[in-house]
Amino acid sequence: MSNISYYTKEGLQKLKDRLHNLRTAGRTEIAQQIAEAREKGDLRENAEYDAAKDAQGMLELNIAKLEAIVANARIVDESKIDTSKVTILSTVTIKHLAMNKTFKYMLVSEEEADLKQGRISVQSPIGKALLGHEKGAVVEVVAPAGTNKFEILEISHG
Repeated sequence: MSNISYYTKEGLQKLKDRLHNLRTAGRTEIAQQIAEAREKGDLRENAEYDAAKDAQGMLELNIAKLEAIVANARIVDESKIDTSKVTILSTVTIKHLAMNKTFKYMLVSEEEADLKQGRISVQSPIGKALLGHEKGAVVEVVAPAGTNKFEILEISHG
């Protein structure tokens, strides 16, 4: 089963750069830690060695996860985004009906999400609720704090 994820060109490049860094500098650093711990004597009672080997396992797990994400990544052609409905890479202006406040978010992949930059994941409760809806639609977002209603005021891309 593949988990296809969609990214901006820049977002995919950041993932590839991070993967490259883990494969090179990350592995080199862990190898040095293991070598230093080995020099300290008996490996059966060497907590530093055990910690370094655990860190190596976590690093390899992170590398494997990133490799799978990159292998299943697709770049979205921003010029072909349909602004009549909310899709990934749509910029959506929504109004929280109960609070009478407006918010503007860009829907991106989970790895590119950054609330401070106004980028929310298509996997988030708001992202899932907005996908596929048109301007003027009122959507319900079920969140841990309760259900909220948002009206889609505007849809653009980029």
